[in-house]
Amino acid sequence: MAVDERGARTAPGSILTRGRAHVVLPAYNEAASLPPLLRRLAEVARTEEVTAWVVDDGSSDGTAEAAGQVAGLDVRVVRHPVNLGLGQAVQTGLRSVLEVADRDDLVVVMDADDTHDPALITALRGEIAAGSDVVICSRFVAGGDDATAPAFRRLLSRGAAVLFRRMLRVDGVRDFTSGFRAYRVSVLDRATSHWGERLVEERGFACMVELLLKLRHCRPVITEVPLHLHYDRKQGPSKLRLWKTMAQYVKLLARDRLAPAPYRPL
Repeated sequence: MAVDERGARTAPGSILTRGRAHVVLPAYNEAASLPPLLRRLAEVARTEEVTAWVVDDGSSDGTAEAAGQVAGLDVRVVRHPVNLGLGQAVQTGLRSVLEVADRDDLVVVMDADDTHDPALITALRGEIAAGSDVVICSRFVAGGDDATAPAFRRLLSRGAAVLFRRMLRVDGVRDFTSGFRAYRVSVLDRATSHWGERLVEERGFACMVELLLKLRHCRPVITEVPLHLHYDRKQGPSKLRLWKTMAQYVKLLARDRLAPAPYRPL
């Protein structure tokens, strides 16, 4: 690992520049939550180059229209005519960004329900610039907190974290299910060149774990930064279904054990 003039670690071939942050927001019926979230992103855009990609996943509440109500922010809306699930919304957002992103840009995925703080984008950029390929906003490192979340969600997140740490070998990860992450463009390009449309196959919340498992074949440097979850800002009921999500996690683990590794180095 190389070291720059400030003493920060850098991955081989990485360039320390200030590229644009492309923020992917998978959204299903988030018309109430999007405007305040986009206003927070607009605040970040005062000092960072930011483009918000709202993937309207077949919403019926005017989500796409709400995305255009915030000034001072570059917002692009991609629409699914019908609801395809979180996984396909993430896939659509990533592919849309990769079609236009420069090598030095940053790809960020966030929840669209205003529970994540866009101010963390600066910290995510710093980790990528310092040599990380994937940075996870983690509830389970020092400084992280999810006390405002319902008990069943906290139980699921902690149970999944313990299960995945014991059964999977992904260095540097404590929070496998966090939906707030940053990716280096080059690592997503490499993964997409291999898996194509199969990069994200899970439709539900398990898609975030699936993406991490596929990216590990690129041998990425993964780090985590503390996430203070603002679940108290969420408007409307949760879209997570506990038993269905648990079943998806079990299926994903079984598939990971049975699937062969990529036939060539990524």
